[in-house]
Amino acid sequence: MHCKGLLFVASFFLVFPVYAQEGRDGNFTRDTSRINKLIQSSKELFNTDPAGAINLATEAKELAAKVDYPKGEALALKNVGLAYYFQGKYVETLNYWKQSLSIYEAIKDDEGIANLLNNLGAIYFNQGDNVKALEYYLKSLKIAEHIGNKEKIMMTLNNIGNIYSLKDATFDKALYYYEKALPICEQLGNANALGSMYVNIGKLYAKKNALDKALALYNKSLAAYGKSEGSSDVYNEIGELRAKQGKYDLALKSHTQALAVAQKFNVTFNIVQAYRGLGNIEAKLGNYNAALNYFNKAEAPAVEIKANSILVDLYKEIANAYSMTGNFGKAFAYQSKYSDIKDTIYNEQTGKKIGLLQMDFDLQKKQGEVDLLTKDKQLQEVELKRQRLAKNAFMAGLIFIFIIAFIIFRNYKAKVRINKILDHQKEQIEHLLLNILPQEVAKELQESGRATPRDYERVSVLFTDFKGFTSLADKMSPAELVDELNHCFMAFDDIIERNKLEKIKTIGDSYMCAGGIPTPDNEHPYKIVKAGLEIQEYVIQNNLRRMEKGLPPWEIRVGIHVGPLVAGVVGKKKYAYDIWGSTVNIASRMESNGEPGLVNISSATYELIKDRFRCKYRGKIYAKNVGEVDMYFIDGTVDESTESLVEQPREINVNNPDTEMQKFDLDTLYG
Repeated sequence: MHCKGLLFVASFFLVFPVYAQEGRDGNFTRDTSRINKLIQSSKELFNTDPAGAINLATEAKELAAKVDYPKGEALALKNVGLAYYFQGKYVETLNYWKQSLSIYEAIKDDEGIANLLNNLGAIYFNQGDNVKALEYYLKSLKIAEHIGNKEKIMMTLNNIGNIYSLKDATFDKALYYYEKALPICEQLGNANALGSMYVNIGKLYAKKNALDKALALYNKSLAAYGKSEGSSDVYNEIGELRAKQGKYDLALKSHTQALAVAQKFNVTFNIVQAYRGLGNIEAKLGNYNAALNYFNKAEAPAVEIKANSILVDLYKEIANAYSMTGNFGKAFAYQSKYSDIKDTIYNEQTGKKIGLLQMDFDLQKKQGEVDLLTKDKQLQEVELKRQRLAKNAFMAGLIFIFIIAFIIFRNYKAKVRINKILDHQKEQIEHLLLNILPQEVAKELQESGRATPRDYERVSVLFTDFKGFTSLADKMSPAELVDELNHCFMAFDDIIERNKLEKIKTIGDSYMCAGGIPTPDNEHPYKIVKAGLEIQEYVIQNNLRRMEKGLPPWEIRVGIHVGPLVAGVVGKKKYAYDIWGSTVNIASRMESNGEPGLVNISSATYELIKDRFRCKYRGKIYAKNVGEVDMYFIDGTVDESTESLVEQPREINVNNPDTEMQKFDLDTLYG
């Protein structure tokens, strides 16, 4: 959970003393004094009465414009923006702060410019636009260093550190900026700024799992903040730290404290983080309905303030919670929101590229028009010459006609050739699309531009995994490893296609397929068990060839489960057909609780295929995140003479390391 904690940083930059201009008459001095009082009064209402603060600052702004007092007008506009900032209304805040910045630039007030540049960077940072935020911060830092303002230098260094703290690869750079700002902060004796410094450095240590060191810094931050609004950010961070330690009761208490402080001071950003923190704790405790209640309370204000950096994680957490409650429709809807918000930056870049392409197209179009006029003029000259020559030599004109006819015929042949190339490319594209998506889904996508997700009552899911893959991989070169894995997976593809099943994906050394989707098929439970037996048979034969060459065998586990799930296409870039639901998780557990050389199935699968396959009951076996499940090994077919089904091969007794390659957490991917 990334907690930006910028509200307290921005507020430090927003309070400046206002001085009446000298050299004017007595009326002007009285007016500026009144403006100063209105601005000061508006500051005192930021937390308790934002609307009143806006009214007072607006009155000050109008009076300052009337008496031609630009600095007072800029300060008043800044106060209006700050009142909206405390309410989490970033669009209005940006509008007023940009107006204030333009006035400071007009009067060449470097201190005011540096102040507004830093504050604008804070807004973009809270909205997740880190590139623009860094651009404003660096401009502010340059001016602050030029005028030697230590307070502004310290605050801007802190804000730059906040940006670099978001990525693991730049933690050291973030620490560099924080530690560069800390001694300046201590020298100035600014309590709120110290609170900001301590909590930001604490977050870095928390991300590096130095939890004791992080907690000590958080406590120092609380001591510096006292009971001010900045403490809500610290309580949220303590709650996250306690959750990492597994002390969920303390974590709930800290997030509840954060919520109370944030609501007291109406700090929308920290309110969102508190609700999200409470939701994550409830989810970890398995209370998914309670978690969804908190997540839904966080979503609306997060959308209102356009906090995309929070929403991208929040949507993913909501999707997972709905999935765990069995509401796969809403889970898919929030997974789609998560994909859309992730693509926001990409779409902006695409828009810029489209603009450049459009400009290039327009230039080429203009050049084409020039070329066409030139060609028309040349043709007219040729026609005039032809007419003159026709009077004297008919044969010369006839030859010219033959030349024109030849050119036309050549252009026609060229068009035919181009059309054949385009038709061939179209066939290649369609073939490639069918290699990525099922035919039914690909057709729907081509016709309507989208593929609707579907619920299925009964789908069979198969997982495979090679035992001791890490040990095998350590003894092979990367090229040999990939070649052998590709060799196996291509054979699996042939088996899956032969049994009319649908390949879903490969994950590392794991292979995943399903039966009964997207086109329903009553025979899919039998077909997928048959495919599992054929995969085991292939691996046995392949191991015999490997051992003849003195190579170690590759043993494989196969697990199958049948149940309901949701299938469809996720996102709008790099389409992939995928499946979600507890059925996928249980199938994965069938594989992980199986044995090499055998096909392990659930009781739900057994009830469907027991009339055609002999099965050996294993008893109730515990499966992670599932509980105790009745499991069976396939022991062959009921009718041993059936040629279309393969008898379950016996496990090869070879010495293989028990260590396995680290795989994706399938609960997270499909839960």
